[in-house]
Amino acid sequence: MKTNKYFSKVSGALIGLSVITYGFTGSELTTKTLPPLTDELQGTISISGAFALYPLAVKWGEEFKKLYPNVKFDISAGGAGKGIADALGGMVDLGAVSRDIYPEEIKKGAYPVAVTKDAVVPTVNSANPNIKEILAKGLKKDAFSNIYASGIYKNWKQAGFSVSVPLHVYTRSDASGAGETWAKYFGKKQEDLLGIGVYGDPGLLAAVKKDVTGIGYNNIAYAYDSKTKKQLAGISVLPIDINGNGKIDADENFYGTLDELVKAIGAGKYPSPPARDLYFVSKNKPQRKEVTEFLKWVLTDGQKMVGEAGYISLPQEKLSNELKKL
Repeated sequence: MKTNKYFSKVSGALIGLSVITYGFTGSELTTKTLPPLTDELQGTISISGAFALYPLAVKWGEEFKKLYPNVKFDISAGGAGKGIADALGGMVDLGAVSRDIYPEEIKKGAYPVAVTKDAVVPTVNSANPNIKEILAKGLKKDAFSNIYASGIYKNWKQAGFSVSVPLHVYTRSDASGAGETWAKYFGKKQEDLLGIGVYGDPGLLAAVKKDVTGIGYNNIAYAYDSKTKKQLAGISVLPIDINGNGKIDADENFYGTLDELVKAIGAGKYPSPPARDLYFVSKNKPQRKEVTEFLKWVLTDGQKMVGEAGYISLPQEKLSNELKKL
């Protein structure tokens, strides 16, 4: 059982005293003395960008606000492209970005801090007439390229399945880390992707759910239910035939639950890309204390929420290196 920490504001003369927190680890009572709060953080932290990082950013904001009630958050999702543009344009404190940061963005002052990891997964309608075969065989990397890049496959039978039905392709219409990362898996860029453009992760998921023969891709936070850990009703995650032998072997079959997939990504079993790091990006090194303290907290205590929310923790060494940037 994880130790829960409860914090209370201390007023007047008591503000300088240490606070004792109590929690249970197994059957043992543990205590920890917190440093005194000499100056209360306050102000608004604005964040915009990647749909991939949005759910966790909201959770982090809620938990950080419990520690510092005078800090407010303004968090919105609009795609990684909007996040980096808003950050570089000074519109927000932090841009949420779900792809690699480009060299030209670094030259413009982008200051990235990696905070967690997740992945993009291909998705299909669970009522597809080929669904049993799709889940048993999966698709190879070159097959995804033939669907999304060259457009050679226009029918599910051409892709290697028994029932001949049209293959309807959906992609992101907004500048997204998911689109960029998915394209990078088979050596392309987001602008190379074919298909009907749909805005945002929720929109792309909805399009595939409505189209029996549709195919799309989503960040894992949108393909699985965060509470039940199961795939969302109406869609199925399309397995990747990583070793290219025409079937999904036991060690490739880790899509049943969110926990299984997260474990596989953490162990390096799922390809990277489409697994990738997620970033908070500021314009130059952040200076406002509430922003730097929030980022430090995200890289330390905030990591406790990563697994619970369906994301993957970065290696401790990498977290330490990111912390040094602040």
